[in-house]
Amino acid sequence: MAEKPEDLNLPSAVVSRIIKDSLPEGVKISAEARTAITRSASIFILYAAGLASSHAEKNKRKTLTAKDIFDGLVDMDFDHFVPKLTQTLEAYRAGVKNKKDAAEKRKRDSAVVKETENQSADDSKDDDKQNDEVPNAEADETRNCVDRDVIELSD
Repeated sequence: MAEKPEDLNLPSAVVSRIIKDSLPEGVKISAEARTAITRSASIFILYAAGLASSHAEKNKRKTLTAKDIFDGLVDMDFDHFVPKLTQTLEAYRAGVKNKKDAAEKRKRDSAVVKETENQSADDSKDDDKQNDEVPNAEADETRNCVDRDVIELSD
């Protein structure tokens, strides 16, 4: 766990970026207001995590799930956020699944390409062997003719 309360604060750069993105252009925020938002957001997260942890314990689990977080939000009377957060979570999961499926497809395609390349290389080797065997067969035939000629000459 954190050694100091300040360790539990969100990074100020992240909070500043969120603030900047959410405010209309040209609106400025004081350093005190930025600090207040940072601390408030940290406290909110700690409280939500504590409530979610309680839900997990009630269900005899040690791992917090999204459902635990959503139940904690309902306990805090933020239940109007749950449908939108559920949609966002489903979109995230679909994106992760699509990314995983795409990676598996690339892997399969790569394996097929390698197999095709290996098959082509094997076919080339077979062709080379056949080409090597043809001259050897011709050489054998030539040797046989020479041997017959030698035998006939010696007779």
